[in-house]
Parts: sequence; C-alpha cells; structure tokens
Amino acid sequence: MAGFGFIIKNGFLGKMIYCFKMRAGSVQKSRRELCLLEWVDFAAMMIIVIAGSGCGPTTQPATIPPPTVSEAAAEDNTLGAGDVFDVRVYGEKELSNTFRVATDGSIDFPLIGNIQVGGLTPSETKELIERLLVDGEFLKAPQVSILVKEYSSKKVSVFGQVNKPGTFPYQEGMGVVEAISLAGGFTPMAKTANTMVTRVVNGEKQNFVVSVEEIGQGKTSDFTLRPGDIVFVPERIF
Repeated sequence: MAGFGFIIKNGFLGKMIYCFKMRAGSVQKSRRELCLLEWVDFAAMMIIVIAGSGCGPTTQPATIPPPTVSEAAAEDNTLGAGDVFDVRVYGEKELSNTFRVATDGSIDFPLIGNIQVGGLTPSETKELIERLLVDGEFLKAPQVSILVKEYSSKKVSVFGQVNKPGTFPYQEGMGVVEAISLAGGFTPMAKTANTMVTRVVNGEKQNFVVSVEEIGQGKTSDFTLRPGDIVFVPERIF
C-alpha cells in the first residue's frame, strides 16, 4: 500500500491531480503545456515498463545430442521372424541366396538343411553357417558374408505431420529421412526443424531433436534410427 501511495503522489495519477489544480488556478499557458508534456512522457515510460515486465526470457526445449559411436554399436540387430537377408558364399553360387526367417526362427539352407538363426546377429549367423559347412565336409574354408535387407521383426513408428503415419519395418542403417519418406513425406504444416525421435535406452526414454531441414540442406548428417524408435513430426504454428 505504501508503494501505491508513492505512485499516486509521485506517479502518473499524482501529476494528473497536480496539473488539474494548476488548470483551475491562474497558471500560465506555457506551464500547462509543460505539464501536458510531462503526462505524455511519463505515460510512455509506464507503458514500456509494463510491457517489458511481461516479457521474460524464452526457454528452448532441451536437445539431447545424437548417440555416440559406442552407443550406436549397442543397437539390437539380432535376426527374428520375417527378417530378410542375403547370404553370399564366395565361389559357391549355388549356396548364395536370399532367405526369410520363418516364424520358428529358422531358414532352410542348401546342403545343411534347417538352421536356427532367430536371436543371432548377422555376424553370429555367418560364423554358424561357415562352421556347419565345414562340419558337414561340404567346404574346407568357406567365406560367408551376410547382408540384412529388411528387419521385419523390428519396427520404427512415424507419427505427426506426415502423409501416411504408421509403423514400418526397420532396415539396417535406416535414418530419419528414410523413415519419413516411408510415411509419405511431410504435410504442408510440418515443422521440419524440430522432428522428435523417442528412444528407450537402458529402460529410460530419451528424446532427440532432429532438424530434417538442416539434413536436407547438407548442414548435418542424417540421424540413424534403431529398432523401436518413434519419430514424431510436430505441427508448425504459422
């Protein structure tokens, strides 16, 4: 209340009262004009103060940096039902083929027969096939390579401002740009500079802000996804 009294006495309202008193008395015209200028000056100052008091610093959403190389190495790339991969055996064209993992986690490989690969990594599957070819005395020193073409057992989800939101099969090395392309691309209202990727790491959710706009401009590299990632494209206000 004391502060309010000070404003009445010394502030804008006080000057009004003072100037009205002068107007009622025999005060020179120049003095009244000076008083009017003081009103305008003080009123302008009060507007600036009031407006400025409502403008605080804006808080930007926290951005977690992309995973390091060691974190990316921890990616779950084990094979599962529905996954498709190529097997190439050097110098053995009849043994080289494309395989889809059955619902029981197996594939039917030439000469060897049924092989359980569900739960194995591509590297482990490679070593298994090489060992079985040697144990069966089919080849002495086979050189096997494996390339996973489609992780149907693992998914990524894309939602928000995309034309065809949904869940899609994960592919090894898939980035945010590819995932958004599978979802039909951005809508006109997409906020491309603030695409959010949600990932579960050691049981905890982490959010990564990805600027697809800068990726498209070549200012930064694409963000590599992992199975289970959720990509959300927010809507721009204007």
